[in-house]
Parts: sequence; structure tokens; C-alpha cells
Amino acid sequence: MTITERNLDGYGAPPIEWARVKTVLDGQLTQAPGTGGPQRHTVWLTTINPDGSPHVTAVGVVARGGSWYFTSGPATRKSRNLARDDRCVVSVATDPFDLVIEGAAERVTDAGELASVAKAFVNAGWPCEVAGDALTAEYSAQSAGPAPWYVYRVRPSTVFALGTSEPFGATKFQLVGT
Repeated sequence: MTITERNLDGYGAPPIEWARVKTVLDGQLTQAPGTGGPQRHTVWLTTINPDGSPHVTAVGVVARGGSWYFTSGPATRKSRNLARDDRCVVSVATDPFDLVIEGAAERVTDAGELASVAKAFVNAGWPCEVAGDALTAEYSAQSAGPAPWYVYRVRPSTVFALGTSEPFGATKFQLVGT
């Protein structure tokens, strides 16, 4: 994978280092109160409605093998949007920077990858399990719709890091070969 960067800061701050961004991307973001962002980490997914307008909703994510994964019921607007157009944006406020990830969401159906993602969700506190080519559990977020839930992997093409603490800064990363 080739990564190019462009410093977007207009105030003299240095570019944010990719290694720092990758550490956040590869880590687990908890949604427990008081653990990140302003008060916690909420990950926002934006998909494209049939009329071209944006659809934004919160999703739970887990990081696994350098990728972010989320779930969604087959009948939800986000799943219907992704079936038609896989382009999406994922954003989250973290410390020391906010992240905006542009890319595509691919539905995961491989049994081994599903098992690995299910294990990551279980380790993060959601007791799910693989059921066919999706996940199931006693409960999920209201916005996920009823079980079973599809699993999606986000394939980033562009990542924006916007500094929220010293030395601040703003950097755009283009990822080629992801």
C-alpha cells in the first residue's frame, strides 16, 4: 500500500504523522461514557441515498487486522444504500485528532473473517455469534434492525486527521492499493 500525505494546516503546524493515525485506526474505540471524544467515541457512518442525499447514522465498530468493521440489518437504509453504492464516509472524534475516512464498505461473507470479527465484537462487550453469512445476538443497537446483521469492512481510500490537541494540524492521507 502506498500512502501519500498533504498538510492541510494553514497555521504552520506540522503534518500529523501517519503512524499516529494508524495507531488509532488499529485500536479499539469504546463507546462507554467518559472514554473518548467529548465524552465517548461515537462513530458516524454516511451512505448515499438513492436521490444522492447523505444518510448519516451511528454504528459500532471493531478494528481487526487493520480494518474497521460494523454491522447492519439487511432491511436498514444503510444496508440498502451500500448494496446500491458501496461508497461511504466514517467519522469519529478521538483524542488527539478527529478522523474522517472516505472509502467503500464491503459486505463480509467469508466464514473465517466473520468468526474473527464476531470474536472482536465479543471482546468489545457485544455477545454475538456467526449465523450463516451474518451475525446474531440477543440484542443490538436499535438502528441495526432485527437479526441477522450483515458485517461490513470499511476499505479506506482517503483519511483526514484533524488535530484536537497540541501540536494540532490537519493532514490528508491518500491510500493506494488498499
